[in-house]
Amino acid sequence: MTTASGTPGSARDDGRELLPTATPARTRAALRALIRPDRGLALTGIGVLVAATAVGLLVQPLLGRIVDTVADGRPAGDLTLPVVLLVAVAAVQGLTTTVGLTRIARLGESVLARLRERFVERALNLPADRLERAGAGDLTARVTGDVARVAEAVRSALPEMARSLLAIVLTLGALALLDVRFLLAALLAVPVQLLTARWYVRRALTLYADQRVANGAQQQQLLETIGGAVTVRGHLLGEQHTERAASRSRAAVGLTMRSVNLVLGFYGRLHIAEYIGLAAVLVTGFLLVRDGAVSIGTATAAALYFHSLFGPVNAALVLLDDAQSAAAGLARLVGVTDLHEAADPHEADDRHQAADRHEAAAPAAVPHQRTGPGAGAVTVSGIGHAYGPGRPVLHDVSLTLEPGEHVALVGTSGAGKSTLARIVAGVQRPTTGAVTAPAGASSVVLVTQEVHVFTGTLAEDLRLARPDATDADLRTALATVHALDWAEALPEGLATVVGEGGHRLDPARAQQLALARLVLADPALAVLDEATAEAGSAGARVLERSAGAALSGRTALVVAHRLTQAVAADRIVVLEAGRVVESGPHEKLRDAGGPYAALWRAWSGSRTAPHA
Repeated sequence: MTTASGTPGSARDDGRELLPTATPARTRAALRALIRPDRGLALTGIGVLVAATAVGLLVQPLLGRIVDTVADGRPAGDLTLPVVLLVAVAAVQGLTTTVGLTRIARLGESVLARLRERFVERALNLPADRLERAGAGDLTARVTGDVARVAEAVRSALPEMARSLLAIVLTLGALALLDVRFLLAALLAVPVQLLTARWYVRRALTLYADQRVANGAQQQQLLETIGGAVTVRGHLLGEQHTERAASRSRAAVGLTMRSVNLVLGFYGRLHIAEYIGLAAVLVTGFLLVRDGAVSIGTATAAALYFHSLFGPVNAALVLLDDAQSAAAGLARLVGVTDLHEAADPHEADDRHQAADRHEAAAPAAVPHQRTGPGAGAVTVSGIGHAYGPGRPVLHDVSLTLEPGEHVALVGTSGAGKSTLARIVAGVQRPTTGAVTAPAGASSVVLVTQEVHVFTGTLAEDLRLARPDATDADLRTALATVHALDWAEALPEGLATVVGEGGHRLDPARAQQLALARLVLADPALAVLDEATAEAGSAGARVLERSAGAALSGRTALVVAHRLTQAVAADRIVVLEAGRVVESGPHEKLRDAGGPYAALWRAWSGSRTAPHA
């Protein structure tokens, strides 16, 4: 697959298609865009650091003057001025360095915050099928490892790299001012350093990128094994899954050891460059002093200048390690932030091309378009979808939801009900066709059987749907879905902390919480995807009553887990193998003897058929 950033999505041996990684050029462009709002902060930070570094370069000439004073046998009082100046230089350099590094650090944190916001925004809007193909482990590795590595580089490597590069440039200039021959001697170390950097960079970028992928594969395997622990034990697959996890771990450890060996070789080459450069400067100083071209103090200053380069040069080159690792992580983050461009109707996604060959292809359209004034219906037109080449799930599905109408989707497992629901809700992009919503429609809310209770107070959890809601609004929403009694019975009422580490809500109450959020959001269209499936038999009737109240007065599409939900709907749409095969009210379809009637007989069995 090729993304808008021009980088291919890679595939692993387990068949997963990883999320894309941005090209170096695209990564640099994204970084410039992130820095652009804080250009003033960047310029002032660099300017202050230049001043701090320039002031610090006065130390070596002052020490050289002290050496000359002692060598010439001058009075001890002549040492007072250079010593006082050394103290002043230290104070000024310390102050300006602190200010400069603070501004650079603030710049880095601002850029990092901006990057995180864009990453989270794109990640939350990833098409469900794209995330499924990549696996949760790939996204998790980027959210954790890659973000952490970039953050570490921003907080430590970026300020140090800026200071080191400035020190190198200005120190070399100071060597030239003492005597250009000192500069030429010092430059003898540069070829070794450049070859070392080139040797390292050529190996590091690929190695660190492979390491990130291996870590993502390892996390994916652990997530699958732990998440499916019950199934793994039930089918006696423990040994097989353990070997898979061990294999992924061995691959990750092997790449880590390769990176360690790479760093050791990098340091060894740097030490050789130091010895060559220092020896050349000392020999040059000896020859120049012997010929009377410079004083002992000047030669001493030159040697100290070169020795002072050990720190910044090594820091800059060593920081290439962090820089390359952070660059690999940044490219993976930018690859995700660029994914919104892949939603363009003209994208050349291989998946869509393959699907188009298997479906009667029409250009992919934006999932939700606005129709003109007066149009009040939600229209699904020619929707087709495939999760990969040769794997079509929906075929030319068309239906209309009239204002206020409740439509139930029924069908056997794998018929495409959840896929169609996600497409209508706008969280998944169809391969072909479009969904049109009425002009001025406020929103669409999807409630699934997988409900997450966010950590925080119950009131905060509810206000996710409407931040400006008052406590009275919250109580009204809870009362609508018949949840106010248990909510007020919590230890601290609406102020009770729920979610991870807080008061535990059972599946039925968690689902009522989600339905209350739907009421607060007050969408024009509500989509329920088996929203009562997680409740046991005892809670199913309560949840169905809550769902009915939440949907009252609004257009709704309901994936019916229990056919009692279909009975209560205005219209039932039956899907088979991704196609609409029947549509109509319960009584009509039940008596028609078709697919719905068969489903009804199989579901009801010995039950007493509920009345419509």
